[in-house]
Amino acid sequence: MYTLYYSPGAASFAVHWLLLELDVPHKLEKVDTDGGQQRSPAYLKLNPNGKVPTLIVDGRPMYECGALLLLLADRHTDAALAPNCEAPARETYLQWILHFANTLQPAFRRWFYADEAAGPEHEDAVKERARVEIEQAFARLDAHLGQHGPYVLGTQISAADIYAGMLMRWSRNMPKPATEWPSLAALAQRLKARFTFKTLYQREGLTDWA
Repeated sequence: MYTLYYSPGAASFAVHWLLLELDVPHKLEKVDTDGGQQRSPAYLKLNPNGKVPTLIVDGRPMYECGALLLLLADRHTDAALAPNCEAPARETYLQWILHFANTLQPAFRRWFYADEAAGPEHEDAVKERARVEIEQAFARLDAHLGQHGPYVLGTQISAADIYAGMLMRWSRNMPKPATEWPSLAALAQRLKARFTFKTLYQREGLTDWA
């Protein structure tokens, strides 16, 4: 039994979605991020970064969205949502998961919380740079899908697509959302058609980008 500390639509979104795809027992603990619960002493004992997600794994708290996706997909191999270590696709899988974690997700952080990077007086410049980085990353992913898709690893869905789905959703109100790229739009439609996506939205009380 896993316990996921989450906030609707936040970086816990992909981990929650993957738990549903894996069909493994889990329970949810909602974190009131608007009210600052993620900075409470009790929560900081679980995750000193004061962010979601936090996942209790075998009684131990773990965090970082990308790391949790890698961990869960590798722990539950029957779902075939990650190539094994001997598979040639493993290299591509790890490359995109880490690209999302190290490049695209941090750029979104700067887009949504521009004042954190350089103070309120530089918010516009930070957001503009973040927008450029996000659009460049989406263009690269779209080109990859156009050549090797329809999923990140070709014909087989993986945890990398779940991660991409969360990040594409985050762009829905940006000047150029992910769905403006044809291969990304096609991937979004495939992902949103999955039963787990509908379950996820119902559980988290989400309606936009449905």
